[in-house]
Amino acid sequence: MNSPIGKDAVKQALSAHAAIGLLASAMLYLVCLTGALAVISEEWQRIEQPDAPEMPAIAPEAVQKAVTQILDDEKALKKTSHLYVHLPTPGLPRTTITTDHRAVHVERTGEIAGREENGWTEFLGALHYQLHLPGIIGLAIVGILGVMMIALSLSGVIAHPRIFRDAFRLRARDRGGIALADWHNRLGVWTLPFSLAIALTGAMIGLASVTGYGLAASFYEGNLEKVYAPIFGGEGKLDAHDAPPPDVAAALRDMASRAPQAQPYYAIIHDPLTRGQHVQIIATHPRRLIFGEYYDFDAAGRFRGKAGLSDGALGQQVAASSYNLHFGNYGGLIVKIAYLAFGIALCAIIATGTSIWLGKRERRGLYHPRLRNGWDGVVWGIPAALGITLAVRLIAGQDAPLIPIFWSLLALILGLCIAWPPQRAAKPRLRQLLGFALAACLIGALLPQLG
Repeated sequence: MNSPIGKDAVKQALSAHAAIGLLASAMLYLVCLTGALAVISEEWQRIEQPDAPEMPAIAPEAVQKAVTQILDDEKALKKTSHLYVHLPTPGLPRTTITTDHRAVHVERTGEIAGREENGWTEFLGALHYQLHLPGIIGLAIVGILGVMMIALSLSGVIAHPRIFRDAFRLRARDRGGIALADWHNRLGVWTLPFSLAIALTGAMIGLASVTGYGLAASFYEGNLEKVYAPIFGGEGKLDAHDAPPPDVAAALRDMASRAPQAQPYYAIIHDPLTRGQHVQIIATHPRRLIFGEYYDFDAAGRFRGKAGLSDGALGQQVAASSYNLHFGNYGGLIVKIAYLAFGIALCAIIATGTSIWLGKRERRGLYHPRLRNGWDGVVWGIPAALGITLAVRLIAGQDAPLIPIFWSLLALILGLCIAWPPQRAAKPRLRQLLGFALAACLIGALLPQLG
């Protein structure tokens, strides 16, 4: 039976698939690997700072005590524009307060326990979100990579008409790269729903930010908050006159009776210590994909309304659901493990795709040993560089300059791989480097226990 897809369409799809893959493969691999690791960001925070105080819950009065103390300390500094209280959750049972100037952990009693130290987790998140590029540039590139991933997934399906029919066919022989191609195609089928969901939501998040900046510049005099106000709620009217700290405890107590099914996990104070200050409580809703609902309170803790992410316009609910769908922040540890496994499989698809292309060229007599070593440097060097930065953070401390260390190390690895003698493969040495990096991470994680 002939395929409904013509040979010309298959040929064109193959060409498009290869062109897009070569253009974006290295950056896609980096974004996918960091995204897979970022799924367990809460676990990374606990590895980085295992001695931080933990608690299943914290009393509203203890939160108020900590907020009042922090705001009193902030008076000596330039006033903070926002204060964020991370409340204990099952995934991260810690209370943390963040201002424009610092971030600290809080004891169950409301006492300040010391500064938050999750430098590597923040480094990883910034690498995934923006590739450590300034402002809108990194967000735009990551959003475009999401669009490319959609194109790669769809063109890969079109280019292989039997891809679903052969979903579980694996040939052990590696003659002509058959086994590698089989794994590439099978992993592509098994992870296709995940890949499309991740790519679509990633493109939405990245390019929505670009659109937001554009709308802010065109219609709101650069005020990005006004763009997002119809979705997430506004900042309120600004009044810079001095005022006492807001009653966060009253807002949290009101939440317990107003929405007992909801689980508050963030309290945000906008423009603290001013007459225009107000409190927002973000709370998750059970059996909902949205990241949460915004409940708004005035400075006295009186309820003023909610944003509508849980029951508002369809567009609001879709926007609020894209974050959890992209990062796997729902369903607990099982979903996290699934996202991590699928994310690693996606990295394997990208890695084998370029290797297959290089193998096809070699079988036609077009050898590129330096390019192959360079690609091996991407596949094995990026996780090695990430591992070494984590080891540096665990051994040298929170203030280690992780961004320059990572990019300098990655540039060195790629440079050495490309300059590697063409008659020798760099892959064995790269695997040894990755093993060294993982061993260093293990040592760094064990040092607090040994000390």
